[in-house]
Amino acid sequence: MAQNIVVLGTQWGDEGKGKIVDLLTPEARYVVRYQGGHNAGHTIMINQKTITLHIIPSGILHEDVINVIAGGVVLSPISFIKEIEKLKELNVYVNERIFISESCALVLPYHVAMDLLREKKISSHITTMHTSTIENLIIGTTGCGIGPAYEDKAARRSLRVSDLYNSVSFENKLKHVADYYNFQLEKYYQVEPIDYKVVLDEIMSVSDSLINMITDVPELLVNARKEGENVIFEGAQGSLLDLNYGTYPYVTSTNTIAGSVTVGVGVGPNYIDNVIGVIKSYSTRVGYGPFPTELVDNIGERLCVNGKEFGSTTGRRRRTGWFDAVLVRYAIKISSITFGCLTKIDVLDGLEKIKICVAYQYPDGELTYNFPSTLEKIENVTPVYESLSGWANGAVSGIKQFDQLPIEAKNYVKRIEEIIGISINIISTGSDRSMNIILKNPWD
Repeated sequence: MAQNIVVLGTQWGDEGKGKIVDLLTPEARYVVRYQGGHNAGHTIMINQKTITLHIIPSGILHEDVINVIAGGVVLSPISFIKEIEKLKELNVYVNERIFISESCALVLPYHVAMDLLREKKISSHITTMHTSTIENLIIGTTGCGIGPAYEDKAARRSLRVSDLYNSVSFENKLKHVADYYNFQLEKYYQVEPIDYKVVLDEIMSVSDSLINMITDVPELLVNARKEGENVIFEGAQGSLLDLNYGTYPYVTSTNTIAGSVTVGVGVGPNYIDNVIGVIKSYSTRVGYGPFPTELVDNIGERLCVNGKEFGSTTGRRRRTGWFDAVLVRYAIKISSITFGCLTKIDVLDGLEKIKICVAYQYPDGELTYNFPSTLEKIENVTPVYESLSGWANGAVSGIKQFDQLPIEAKNYVKRIEEIIGISINIISTGSDRSMNIILKNPWD
């Protein structure tokens, strides 16, 4: 019987979703991106060779698998084509294996300009504003133009992939929107305007390639269901970056939880059979925003270095901290996650003590086991930790059988299961695609 599986992150992104999708893809026919843009970065290591994907689904590395970019995604035409060309250099060919929805809104140069200038404008006020105030205003975006592109979509002024069918109409729409942004660029930000003709020429140079990839995504996936094909819906970013339910305003510009699949793809909720939550063995986040378990000591630095916690899209250093069961339980709740995949447990090799945040304490002493509903509350909690013995004299890196793990690592996994309330069915024990412990196959 066919299965439609959602794979999403349970923290602030960078949990290792790409590797898990790559692991599950051999038994799937379709891999579908349903939200986000090329600000995402999914890194997969194959035989010591690192491949980074941004907008193209992680299933592209398997032959005979169809990859789909659905209408909930905002698409940068130039970045998309460049990524295809980059894959060709790695002998990965996407011809007739990737399709895009004509509903995708386009990310264009004026979106990128606005994204960068907004935060630069705030930063420039740092001499007249208190530093903490600046940090409360700066979101820490990737600067890829994703936020402004989604703003255009909500304001109903987006240019979409479907607009490419008519080049004359496309030019007229482009000029109109470029004029709207150029007024802001010149009058408010006092920078040079965007030459819409340059943008037009650039887009037209790849227009035919994009048009050849267009398909009716809902029809494609409804038929896949009827034909008994397995489908993976691949999320970008993480649950706590959801526009509605994340640590707003330090979030991304779209919905990252499981409910976003039906809206982004155009199929009903009955088409989702399982939701897999990818859970990093410790916590990370990039950019600004609250982070209750953040470590600013040598252990935090160790996690960053050993975990190679630098953004695959921007190269920015990620903030690191202990595993936070409170926020993972929250992610499980808002996406009805079926079971978990625990990643990067090998990064904890060599630690004598490992902590798990099991609750938060408010300034008045009250304990809560639920993730707070407001930013102000989150910023003022103190994590309540449970301490476990680490495996300082052992290592989990590369292990493929659960019974071969050090007893302390087994206890860590089991304790996480107990606290978050779902089973861990897959454990990633290293960066290479082959380094996994599969306790239960999601397709069974």
